[in-house]
Amino acid sequence: MNAPPKSVAQQLATPVEFLKGVGPHRVEFLERLGLRRVLDVLFFFPRDYEDLTDRREIADLEEGPLQSVLGVVDDVELRNTGAGRCVLGVLIRGATGHLRGIWFNQPFLRERFVLGQRVLLSGKPKRNGLVWEMIHPKVAALEEGEEVPPGSILPVYPLTEGLQQWQIRRIVREAVDAYAGVLDEVFPSAYLESHDLWPLARALPAIHFPESHDALHRARRRFVYQELLILQLALALKRQQQGSTRRAPCLAADAKIDARIRSLFPFELTAGQEQAISEIAADMAHTTPMNRLLQGDVGSGKTIVALYAMLLAVAHGYQAVLMAPTEVLARQHVLTLERLLASSQVRRTQLTGGLLPSLREAVLKGIAAGTIDLVVGTHAVLQEDVQFAKLGLVVIDEQHKFGVRQRATLKQAGLDPHYLVMTATPIPRTVTMSLFGDLDVSTLRDSPPGRQKVSTYLVREADRAKWWDFFSKKLREGRQGYVVTPLVEESDVIQAASLETMYESLANGPLEAFRLGLVHGRMTSDEKDAAMAAFRSGETQVLVCTSVVEVGVDVPNATLMAIEGGERFGLAQLHQLRGRISRGSLPGFCGVFADPQTDEGTKRLKAFQSTTDGFRLAEIDFGLRGPGELFGTRQHGLPPFRVADLLRDAEVLEETRRDAQALVAADPGLAHPDHARLRRQLLARYGQALDLADVG
Repeated sequence: MNAPPKSVAQQLATPVEFLKGVGPHRVEFLERLGLRRVLDVLFFFPRDYEDLTDRREIADLEEGPLQSVLGVVDDVELRNTGAGRCVLGVLIRGATGHLRGIWFNQPFLRERFVLGQRVLLSGKPKRNGLVWEMIHPKVAALEEGEEVPPGSILPVYPLTEGLQQWQIRRIVREAVDAYAGVLDEVFPSAYLESHDLWPLARALPAIHFPESHDALHRARRRFVYQELLILQLALALKRQQQGSTRRAPCLAADAKIDARIRSLFPFELTAGQEQAISEIAADMAHTTPMNRLLQGDVGSGKTIVALYAMLLAVAHGYQAVLMAPTEVLARQHVLTLERLLASSQVRRTQLTGGLLPSLREAVLKGIAAGTIDLVVGTHAVLQEDVQFAKLGLVVIDEQHKFGVRQRATLKQAGLDPHYLVMTATPIPRTVTMSLFGDLDVSTLRDSPPGRQKVSTYLVREADRAKWWDFFSKKLREGRQGYVVTPLVEESDVIQAASLETMYESLANGPLEAFRLGLVHGRMTSDEKDAAMAAFRSGETQVLVCTSVVEVGVDVPNATLMAIEGGERFGLAQLHQLRGRISRGSLPGFCGVFADPQTDEGTKRLKAFQSTTDGFRLAEIDFGLRGPGELFGTRQHGLPPFRVADLLRDAEVLEETRRDAQALVAADPGLAHPDHARLRRQLLARYGQALDLADVG
């Protein structure tokens, strides 16, 4: 009796060991790459491609263009050139002559070449006497009998020890040939046509083994579009769910409440602050929970906007909480609020990890009883024993230091609070649309009136003494300053100025005439508080510190900053540090000592010197490092992209955002049968990360 035919799901779940060319001995290597089923292999996309479209005989080579040569390894020579440097030369024999491949300081490549081995070299040839050479060409080793047709574009896959490129290519080819045809298409045919997308059955073989550059472009577009659309659909459904299933208190700002709040602010608000307050007040007047991101450059006045929102909640008899990522920043917020609320009836407290048990117990009782209106705290606010009587608003400062799911932790029985998320790290638009796509965005671009500019200098080692002379001159004029170092103590591994060494050398050297203080992350809360209080009051003139002062510390008289080991800080972090000396009405001066070892490091520092516009710097940083490094997408709980790239695919991201919003508007919950597969995909990929219920 014949076995019943396997379903599509069963076929795609076939273990990889049953693919031709795998067998039990290679299963372990494939598992290291996350390849356990046929489905995994089909969607194991190449990380790069070797362009062999211009393949030539050696006699037909010309200088300039990228070309490829097929030949046999005739000779391999690894020469040391002194001072730890070396040159690897590999002579390749073709049908019409010889070509030499040359690699500098890559001795490990010696193991890849065996005499008599067939290889494909791709690079830009140059004449050296009678012999053609390629410097650092790409190499594709061919197995016995393997043919690569002229004009090929070869996929390059991630590897693990025990697997070679030709082996993984053959395994993928087997999987694509045998199973690509059984995959279900997620898009209706009319959708594919209207959005100029290749069908899956055509795109999958082409992304692995493209016949031309055009075919590769069309195949990539199909998968990039699908990957980004699935994310945008998930975010659109998340927003829809927040609006349809959750209820928040209506906290409208009438003229009386608005006037009472504004009477506490002894200054004019900027146009940007007015706009942000207007957007936030409109959100809080609805019974749908506000989910808004307030992003603004350093010193743009976000705290005032957040305070307006908190006071709006308190005016309606609700509680508000402001969460900060560090105790230093939480305490800075406490000081700001104390100053502004000194004459108000608002009952306020702070809740951080460093509170004494007896004090903590009293604070928790007040929060639970509703006798405290406003709480400022750290992650300590998220603990289970913190119970709010009537929570109306949650403000999260420096959102990228909290994970996506932590936003949702402060839930309670009954009504949900409104959420306002703040960041002083301006975020590139494409990152906002992906990592923060479930939030509405308000942006502050202007600084409060009277703020002075900061001049930034990359100080050469030869000019160190001049810089400290200038620093001392400004201190004698009554100013204060920061000296920031990347490490707390000496390290044998990382050669960077340590805090202790810097403190000693300054106290006994160029700044010996001045009063120095010290702050770093390993100090106790009380020690940090005492050091910061002494600096704020002017008792100490210079604060030697780590990047613990990166955000939130507000001392208007501090107009000087020296940053040691500048190459060890990211661009956003450098910008945040510099923001500490743009808090008042006097111009600031920032000097950076750095020894960048890479082109990227040099570009980063030059960009930092060239502009104080945080939004411009965020885009530059994004271009240099990409989104993963910029925010650590894993921390956000969202799975990494397989094929999309937010920098390269920004236009497709915009397109999929529009399309996803239109789809969800036309078919809430994606309940239509045509959208069933899309819905399944987005729930499988983002359901848990975005806390999506099974909708529709």
